[in-house]
Amino acid sequence: MRILVACEYSGTVRSALVASGHDAWSCDILPTERPGNHIQADALSILDDGWDMMIAHPPCTYLSYAGLRWYKTQPERLGKTKEAFNFFMALVNAPIPRIAIENPCGFPNQWYRKPDQIIQPWQFGDPFTKRTCLWLKGLPPLLYTCICTDPFINWTTKGKHVSIAGSKSHARSKTFDGIANAMASQWTVQYE
Repeated sequence: MRILVACEYSGTVRSALVASGHDAWSCDILPTERPGNHIQADALSILDDGWDMMIAHPPCTYLSYAGLRWYKTQPERLGKTKEAFNFFMALVNAPIPRIAIENPCGFPNQWYRKPDQIIQPWQFGDPFTKRTCLWLKGLPPLLYTCICTDPFINWTTKGKHVSIAGSKSHARSKTFDGIANAMASQWTVQYE
């Protein structure tokens, strides 16, 4: 399959898909952190390039509920939120038959629809909590692969456990390997 991993600079999901034998490409305005197939551009500019699947990770800075406290003191955030939501919807409406869009709980839940699935890293072998919504088109919900019971670390909380290279906010936005491997193994097997 020819797969676009939109808004991914880390290469985590792309690498899992490539390891599964697919022609996967990450795309982001940032350069990739992991060598491999990467297009440094706005993902919207390549949506019409004949992809079989897209897994998208649109920036959540203005889509997440985490920034709600700033709306009273920073009224310009609402305009940025609307712009981010329009980008999210452009990904939803891409001419690609199979689409998964990943984001935390936020404005898409209200302005678009509830997600098809909410997952946690601990359901896929990583002992962390990071509530992640998935909006799916032409793809089934992910099946849990390895339930962790202890210890749980809240990945989105700023703290010493965030030790991946790069800024803390970038580190917290990366997809966990267990989830990436589940996407690669479950969402591609029925189409090979």
